Amino acid sequence: MSNFNIESEYPLLSKIDSPDDLRKLPVESLPGVCAELRKFLIDTLSRNPGHFASNMGTVELTVALHYVFDTPYDRIVWDVGHQAYCHKILTGRRDRFETNRKFGGISGFPNPAESKYDSFIAGHASNSISAALGMAVASKLNHDVKRRNVVAVIGDASISGGLAFEGINNASLSNSNLLIILNDNDMAIDQNVGALNEYMTHLNTSKAYNALRYKVYKFLKKLHLIDEKHKNLILRFNNSVKALLSSQQNVFEGLDIRYFGPFDGHDVERIVRVLKDIKDMEGPRLLHLRTRKGKGYKPAEENPTVWHAPGKFNKETGERIVEDTTGKPLKYQDVFGKTIVELARRNEKIVGVTAAMSTGCSMNFLFDEIPERAFDVGIAEEHAVTFSAGMAKDGLMPFCCIYSTFLQRAYDEIIHDVAIQKLPVIFCIDRAGLVGDDGVTHHGIFDLAYLGSIPGIIVSSPMNEHYLRNLMYTAQLGKYGPFAIRYPRGRGVLKDWHNEMSELPLGRGRKLKDGDKVAVLTLGPIGNDVADVIKSLGDEGCHVAHYDMIFMRPVDESILEEVGRRFSHVITVEDGTVDGGLGSVVTEWFNNHDMNVRVHRIGVPSCFVAQGTINELRQVCGMDNESIKHKILEII
Repeated sequence: MSNFNIESEYPLLSKIDSPDDLRKLPVESLPGVCAELRKFLIDTLSRNPGHFASNMGTVELTVALHYVFDTPYDRIVWDVGHQAYCHKILTGRRDRFETNRKFGGISGFPNPAESKYDSFIAGHASNSISAALGMAVASKLNHDVKRRNVVAVIGDASISGGLAFEGINNASLSNSNLLIILNDNDMAIDQNVGALNEYMTHLNTSKAYNALRYKVYKFLKKLHLIDEKHKNLILRFNNSVKALLSSQQNVFEGLDIRYFGPFDGHDVERIVRVLKDIKDMEGPRLLHLRTRKGKGYKPAEENPTVWHAPGKFNKETGERIVEDTTGKPLKYQDVFGKTIVELARRNEKIVGVTAAMSTGCSMNFLFDEIPERAFDVGIAEEHAVTFSAGMAKDGLMPFCCIYSTFLQRAYDEIIHDVAIQKLPVIFCIDRAGLVGDDGVTHHGIFDLAYLGSIPGIIVSSPMNEHYLRNLMYTAQLGKYGPFAIRYPRGRGVLKDWHNEMSELPLGRGRKLKDGDKVAVLTLGPIGNDVADVIKSLGDEGCHVAHYDMIFMRPVDESILEEVGRRFSHVITVEDGTVDGGLGSVVTEWFNNHDMNVRVHRIGVPSCFVAQGTINELRQVCGMDNESIKHKILEII
């Protein structure tokens, strides 16, 4: 750490280099550890931005888990990494935490490649229960001599995802030693939605009842009146009696999963006691903890959505250090948000759908203006796509806006429910391409490849904000069936973004500059960087042709025929994987038409890319301006 002495600032935390050190402390010291962790998070994240509010809410839970369980032998599987910073700090990465989410530093999410304490990758929501159940089953089949406890930590937003329900359902049928901890802060990045969230808010159970039931169960087992094989019969009977007496039905106990809670998720000593009480129980259990997002830092408690990832801030005053955007272009997602409102006012058939990212993708503009035609379905991308397909089937024009990396989860629904029926669902794919410091789990680099292979779907990407608006306008005309528009995270390039929208000819690109040395074909906003490179080469007397393809499917065959006749070398540049993207489409077209053209593909190589700034990652991938210039000069 910089600017202070860690031992004097953090007398307890400075001595914890692993969970073994934590376990040496008396339980009475744990509140002090929690206080120091919060102070550490505030100090570090105020200077090196990351996910703030969610991590402030899981301090006590994290301390209790590592205090009670024998990690890393016992497994902790985190659902999404937004809540796992304290886990990283307590597991040997405290002194490297300044490098969190930086190039060459530690990842912002748990990753087994980084630490033996990170049991499973955790960037996408709702996978923890299934993964943890798999580990619990593996422990049993591996005949581990020492009991291995497996804990899945999942939030109230993530547990609404379909995969989480599939995992819970399967867990209820197993006799595995799985403990599910529900971190219930009644808050996702945006407000939670759906009936399950309402259910969680009001769910309650009796501590005395659970304690009595456990004691009776242990007593009957000791007398050999029941055993593990028949315990579910007793559980079902008990659950039925409890539901009758309380007039409440517990969904988890209805699935034969032992339920405990809800408890105060910020009382670390009580959490420790509860975990010790239930850790040796057989079979699946769920511990429900109520927490507060942003706990311990008033500005974050009062506005957890803004403080999910607030950027740099003054830790003393709580003032966020916000970029001065005066005179700067809008972000692409904001252009989308304002444009869908404009189009929806003209076309009453337009509706908007997002999956728990209404603010992130700027669908909140439509929620504010025409709320009855905007839908946030929660962390349920598969449902979002099929829900959109259902509306499209009966005459509506849905704009389904999902981050590229999350749309991967709905691949089957795109094919089966949308493409086969040729339904006019418009996929606005936010965060396409390299996204920077969120790293490997969040880069949107595969959408061109996974969408380009689907028959009948239009795949496009605008070079600037005007073309984003024109593509949205063209798509909502309803002539073409499924229509995908991908655009990156961050700002556009035009200060005057509000053009008079017009229809674009399907599958037609545009020539930006003629040349006589080599032709460069680009797709999307990365074309602006290529244009700068080509201009600099032109100033040096090297004239390179440049084409903005706009569409990858259908590709502009007239452009390909022109460059195939005129040039022996063609360079393709795209912000996505080179395998299956624009470069592959162009190569296939030339091969199929017997044109002897050498295609040089620039994009993300066939690998998983870690975190860093966009410029750093483009340099690593060989797709920064200098690399593009070098490739052009190498060819000519």
